[in-house]
Amino acid sequence: MSDAVRERALAATRPGATPVSVESLGRGNRKLTEAVRFEAAGSVVVQYAEAPRRVRTEAALLAAIGARTDVPVPRPLGAGVVDGTGWLVTPLVGGRDLHEAFVGLDPADRCDVARALGRYLAAIHEAFRFSGCGRVAVDDPAGDGAAAGGAFGSEAVAERGASLSVRDPTDAESWVRRFGERHLSRLPADFDDLRGPLREAVNESGGGDDEPRLFPWDFRPGNALVADGAVTAVLDWEAPLAAPRGVSVAKAEHLVADWYVPASEAEPLRRAFRDGYESVAPLPPVERAHRAAAVASAVVDGEGVVTNPRYPPVDRGAAVEFHRAALRRTLDRAVR
Repeated sequence: MSDAVRERALAATRPGATPVSVESLGRGNRKLTEAVRFEAAGSVVVQYAEAPRRVRTEAALLAAIGARTDVPVPRPLGAGVVDGTGWLVTPLVGGRDLHEAFVGLDPADRCDVARALGRYLAAIHEAFRFSGCGRVAVDDPAGDGAAAGGAFGSEAVAERGASLSVRDPTDAESWVRRFGERHLSRLPADFDDLRGPLREAVNESGGGDDEPRLFPWDFRPGNALVADGAVTAVLDWEAPLAAPRGVSVAKAEHLVADWYVPASEAEPLRRAFRDGYESVAPLPPVERAHRAAAVASAVVDGEGVVTNPRYPPVDRGAAVEFHRAALRRTLDRAVR
């Protein structure tokens, strides 16, 4: 990322303001993120990506979430493209990284956070419905103009929020099967004995009971900020999907209730997450295919490396045992 991209992004969103510091942040799998502070203007976060459409999609989605729900997300100040690099600027939101803070919270505060995340996911599901499953992207009327270096401000971003659609939509049953198969194929040899039973599970029905909803695939405490025991922002909405609600609920519940605490402490978080969801909408049926596909998708990262649960993160050996136990549990659960 060149300084020219940052300069153009800041000129469009903080015109005339003088930056005093630029701090690299480690958020996002496919983008660079920086916090920029100024002498006499509000601090901002600037995200950069080599795939401009992804940035425009995240900008449109953030604006739409802010307009349609009470989920705390940073509202876009502007977005655009410079020399083929997409950029997105949002306000810098205060709060501690929940990934680091979650296990240190009072148990009652942890349950409050889990309840809030359940409520937010249900609000997202109620606000975003699609006619098919697949990758969600913005219908971009700017087209070549944005690619040539244009920028759009917050009003234009909000307008685009109504133009999110699924690319190459497919039916729910086929999507769940392909989603599950794709992530099972990425499991390392440590999971070979589970691969066959898991493949049978993801090839069960999986269609769900209603129309596809927004699936924020990385919706977890690690992508949230917290202050005084309350969530101040939910971050990182890149590469959204449309899927049966059961897949989304299964993955979020796994990352909220199972990821950070021992199994003996997970059940109160699970109940709180479900209570939060049900305060907005009835819980959907979570089929075995949904849960197997969702949990399998959390085993390795984008580089194929086994992910490390808990905080501080455990080593690879303990991580493999954690994931094996979670995957075995999915095989024991029918629809709930």
